[in-house]
Amino acid sequence: MRFEYSVIPAPTRTEKAREAKTPTDRFALSLTAELNRMAAEGWEYLRADVLPSEERSGLTGRATVYHNVLVFRRPQAADPEVKRLPQPEATPETGPIATPAPTGAAPA
Repeated sequence: MRFEYSVIPAPTRTEKAREAKTPTDRFALSLTAELNRMAAEGWEYLRADVLPSEERSGLTGRATVYHNVLVFRRPQAADPEVKRLPQPEATPETGPIATPAPTGAAPA
């Protein structure tokens, strides 16, 4: 089975909610909402990672900044590597084998 992956930034801001009293509760609520949103689209949560990124700092400097990301995966809808049946080969008696034209509208 083949998978496709999606990496999104982890939430950095929390929203106020009546049931979340502490900053930790609010963060957990924001993270839960994001995980549930992705799950509704068929994505399975894999892990959270912290990844470095070299970014500009001032006019000439560079600094390493760390980003928190969430990694998801889901099975691919269609396998891009479609297995094809072997085609008959042309023989001197039959000549080249004609392949059927694709059905549908002709290009404009």
